[in-house]
Amino acid sequence: MKQNEPIIVKQLLNASIEQVWEALTNVVHMRKWYFDVIPDFEPKVGFKTQFLVSSGERNFTHNWSVTEVVPNSKICYHWTFNEYSGESISTFEISKKDEQTLLKVKSKIITDFPTDIPEFKRESGKQAGSI
Repeated sequence: MKQNEPIIVKQLLNASIEQVWEALTNVVHMRKWYFDVIPDFEPKVGFKTQFLVSSGERNFTHNWSVTEVVPNSKICYHWTFNEYSGESISTFEISKKDEQTLLKVKSKIITDFPTDIPEFKRESGKQAGSI
């Protein structure tokens, strides 16, 4: 597998599309499952936010910029960090599957991140709670 192949994670959820969309785009819900330090978020193209997450002695100042929004279906944002080189695009897509909602999360590396930082390893991107 190539190092910069997108990381794709799929999860079937017992929730409606509207509930999943709310969890993905409402900052109050995002703070519960994603990053509790997100200061603000709007599902609007061009919206930008910045927040700090620490992991041990390493700091990760996240810079997000929303690049695409299809309500109740898809949201994408561009990621960079102040402390490290590299950039990526995260895409969250939701769709109905039987009586459940399928969530597909894709992380695509645009510019490589440092390979000596554990949080930037591919395995970290496949786990819940990663940076």
